[in-house]
Amino acid sequence: MQDASLQAQLLESKAEMLRQRLSIGAPTVHKDLSLISLVPKWPGSESAVSLEEFFESIESAAKIGRWHSADCMQIAALKLTDSARTFYNTCLELHAEEATWDKFKKVCRERFRDVHTDQYHFMRLQTARQAKHEGPQEFADRCRALAQKVMCKDSDPVAQRIHRKNGERMF
Repeated sequence: MQDASLQAQLLESKAEMLRQRLSIGAPTVHKDLSLISLVPKWPGSESAVSLEEFFESIESAAKIGRWHSADCMQIAALKLTDSARTFYNTCLELHAEEATWDKFKKVCRERFRDVHTDQYHFMRLQTARQAKHEGPQEFADRCRALAQKVMCKDSDPVAQRIHRKNGERMF
């Protein structure tokens, strides 16, 4: 008899707690994992989208889908293919419990950094030609992307001024 009475009181208490939660109006936040389909696969090669574009697509989807940084890391790992997947599978620091999204990005940037010199990118920009299948806007976008690889990314204002001055002499 006492068990039945305790069960009834327990159910009544649970119902009361639920009513209180609903009356407070605390919204339930749901993650939208359907946005994973918008993140491109990334093989780690030059022919694919750049690593920064890959990270940007994940972070943009994360903002919209209310993902946490741990979700970003797991989704990025799911989207890796080819050499990028092999690297991830063998990199122990990315599988450690203390691994974070920022750590993931840092390690990937170190491993897949662009090893070409500024002269290489400058020569590609200088010799760029519009392809037959490429429209004028696409060609302009490609040239802009090449120019961004050539431009100085130094945060020191004196170094930037020197690079701009030297760049003016090249043209």
